[in-house]
Amino acid sequence: MEDREYLEENKTDQTHTEEKGQKKEEDEYEKICYVCRRPESVAGPMISMPGGMNLCHDCMQKAFDSVTQGGLDLSKIQNMPYMNLNFSDFSNLNPQDLEIPKKQKIKKRSDKEKKPELELKDIPAPHVIKRQLDQYVVGQEKAKKAISVAVYNHYKRVFLANSSKNQDEVQIEKSNILMIGPTGSGKTYLVKTLARLLNVPLAIADATSLTEAGYIGDDIESVVSKLLAAADNDVERAERGIIFIDEIDKIAKKKNTNSRDVSGESVQQELLKLLEGSNVEVPVGSNQKNALTPMTTVSTDNILFICGGAFPDLEDIIRERLTQKSSIGFSAELKDKYDKEENILSCVTNEDLRTFGMIPEFLGRLPVTVTLQTLTKDLLVRILKEPKNAILKQYKKLLALDEVNLVFEDDALEWIAQEALKKKTGARALRAIIEDFMLDIMYEIPKDPEIGSVVITRAYLEKNGGPLIQMRG
Repeated sequence: MEDREYLEENKTDQTHTEEKGQKKEEDEYEKICYVCRRPESVAGPMISMPGGMNLCHDCMQKAFDSVTQGGLDLSKIQNMPYMNLNFSDFSNLNPQDLEIPKKQKIKKRSDKEKKPELELKDIPAPHVIKRQLDQYVVGQEKAKKAISVAVYNHYKRVFLANSSKNQDEVQIEKSNILMIGPTGSGKTYLVKTLARLLNVPLAIADATSLTEAGYIGDDIESVVSKLLAAADNDVERAERGIIFIDEIDKIAKKKNTNSRDVSGESVQQELLKLLEGSNVEVPVGSNQKNALTPMTTVSTDNILFICGGAFPDLEDIIRERLTQKSSIGFSAELKDKYDKEENILSCVTNEDLRTFGMIPEFLGRLPVTVTLQTLTKDLLVRILKEPKNAILKQYKKLLALDEVNLVFEDDALEWIAQEALKKKTGARALRAIIEDFMLDIMYEIPKDPEIGSVVITRAYLEKNGGPLIQMRG
């Protein structure tokens, strides 16, 4: 008897706990109208229906109007799902099928959470940002310094925009960044490292998939949708994030074309409003705009945009401009003076980028231009072993889990760097080369538990011998 009473009390407590948890979850998220998909903060208080459905007053009024004016034909209501069925059919539906997934729900924001989280003391100084970048990125000193200053000024601008201390009403313009560098020079890696160090949401978009609105492809607003998803649908956090648009050189104006340039100049035109700062309506939890997806408004005023691209053949445009200064006489410059210049990209101007195909309005909204130098053999060797998450350190850690010590000789590292230069894909070639010759080692080492260390030699890389293997003890 006592056991039965104990079980009933325990069951009652468990039911109360579940109800509290369900109520807490309902309080945490906004209700969304089942018809128009607008959140409670936009459409107003909701009317709760059986099966977990919520309707706003506007949609409920439309339903009543449809009943009174045209009989009981609720299927005439636009975007009204299931309303062409009999009400008895709802008994066969699972209520969970009608509920909105969590990823499409919008979290409520209390007054405390709406206060600006960014404080001036939280913004790292440029030398601190660069020092942290130095631990992960080798070389590119000028680029790291320029990015550190631009990011520092940008987040000071965000602080002033959210602070009441800006009494003199001095408006600081956005300092969006344009990164130019050959493939594999570290553009994307630099931005990823920067976002991780600053602990801000980052969205990486590919400009090759963007098209003008109304054409097949991604709309311009999709880059903001990715940032919102990276911020866990937190609008305020997303509005302080970073958007990196890669392959920006692929939207240059197409030459010798008579058709509408929907993936080139038109994309540049539509990007202007995002770079300058505007309110964009984006879907929550999806990249597609439709009647079943809730929408929210994101301001791009305080979002830092970084555009990067390899800009092939830009070197030839720069050389052509520089050699136009040549003249006849003893003071004339040689025509081939700049042919062997490795860092010719550092001489780039807006005139060169306009010749490449970028429109002047687009370049005007990217005031900071950062050029990355081509990686040399010495830099590739340093990339192999110096960064915190260097490729060699990754493989050493993998073999350390098998209690095996991995060692690379200096001659072997130079050989790897030399082979990477031949591939002309920058630092990406390093992993491809190492993956090739480490395949057999990673396969054979776990077979013998007596192996204590493996030394990678140049002879093994040149296929003139094998690695030096030392047994335990």
